[in-house]
Formats: sequence, structure tokens, C-alpha cells
Amino acid sequence: MADPAVAPPLAPDAYLAMEAASATRHEYVRGEVFAQAGATDAHNDVATNVHARLRAHLRGSPCRAYLADVKLRVAAADAFFYPDVFVTCDLADAADPLVKRSAVVVVEVLSASTADYDRGDKFADYRKLPALREYVLVDSRARRVEVFRKNAAGRWERDWLGGGDDLALEAIGLTLPVSALYDDTTVPEAAAHPASR
Repeated sequence: MADPAVAPPLAPDAYLAMEAASATRHEYVRGEVFAQAGATDAHNDVATNVHARLRAHLRGSPCRAYLADVKLRVAAADAFFYPDVFVTCDLADAADPLVKRSAVVVVEVLSASTADYDRGDKFADYRKLPALREYVLVDSRARRVEVFRKNAAGRWERDWLGGGDDLALEAIGLTLPVSALYDDTTVPEAAAHPASR
């Protein structure tokens, strides 16, 4: 007999139906559903800055940048996420108004409560996206960016950037100053470069 205290895993279709009727966003990972908490103003400002730069750069191309209210399906991980910002250039994604599946760039804005998950299990799931070429972590507490880029051999390499560096997104042909991601914020410069510790 099943333990009544343990809910059975939710099927993806049931999750999508629940999410369509919910006022709260939830991510879905292998049958479990997790409510998404609100963000700080710095987190929101950084995500908005990233999206604005990407959207302006992609105008007129087949690629689109999406903010945190659009679901990204990672079928190989049996997951649906709401990345802070992501880019897809896939025509099938353009045809589906609710769920995208072929992100080439994913950006997560780090906070104290999400940083370990975004670097760990979530990145492990994102790496299962065949189209993904770059995964960017933008800190909302200090001007610091981590870029994970898939190399020609299919391995992921990491680069650390500070407020005075440029962020190159090779998948979409965009280079911009890291400082632009922090426009109109009070996020301070990073005290030390993590790679130099």
C-alpha cells in the first residue's frame, strides 16, 4: 500500500495543466514541483538589463530572447524551468507560445538562495539541452559573471569575468561590457576575482 504522506510524481501534462491555472510559477523536475520565490530589485534589474541587451541585438534575426515567465523544457532531464533569460533560434520554439525547447544561451541571475543550485544540479540538467552552447551566471550581489561555454569537443569550459571585462556570447555573436548588465543598479564591484583565490 502506498504511503499517503508521499505524493506520487506528477506527470508533465498534469504539471502543464496545473501551471496554466496557477497564479504562482512552478518549476518541474522529474515529477516534483517547486514554487518560484520572488526576487530582489537588484536581481530583477540585472535580468531586465540582460534581456534588453539581448533583445536589441537579436532584433530582425530568427532568434528571440525570453524573460523568466516563459518555460524552457529540458526533456532529457524530465524538467521545465523558468530561466531568468534565455535565447532560442529554433523555428519550432517560435511556433509554441508557452514552452521552448532549444535554448542556445541560458542566463541565470544568482542570489544567495539559488547560487549553489544554479551552478550544480540545475546546470547539470541544462547541459542535457542539445542546442545549448553558453550558460551564464550573473551575480546580483557583486559585479561578477561566470560563463560556461561548450567547446568543439563538447566539453564545458568556465570563464570568470569582473565589472571591467567584456562578456562574449559566441552563440549569438554579441559582445558587451559586463558593466552594462549592472546599469542603474547599486550592485558593488566584486571584492576579489573568485578564480584568483
